[in-house]
Amino acid sequence: MIELTEEQRRELEQPEPVVVDPVTKEEYVLVRREAYARLKEQQKEKEVPYDDDPWTDEEMDALALEAGKHAGWDDMDEYDNYPEKP
Repeated sequence: MIELTEEQRRELEQPEPVVVDPVTKEEYVLVRREAYARLKEQQKEKEVPYDDDPWTDEEMDALALEAGKHAGWDDMDEYDNYPEKP
């Protein structure tokens, strides 16, 4: 278990307490143990097993497409005029 510093404890008071792994730059949202337990219980009630398998190519493509939409790639018409790579 990791004990929080005073700075980290103050971060928990934010609406969405985010921590960043300094090595991977991945972001994590911290939730109280009780909230996590409720989420796990709700998942069980829906009978949807947690899938911790590696993502398939199709799932990664779908995520990339969604990220592109949020980045505004649909509005970049000038790229439609480039020839396709063989």
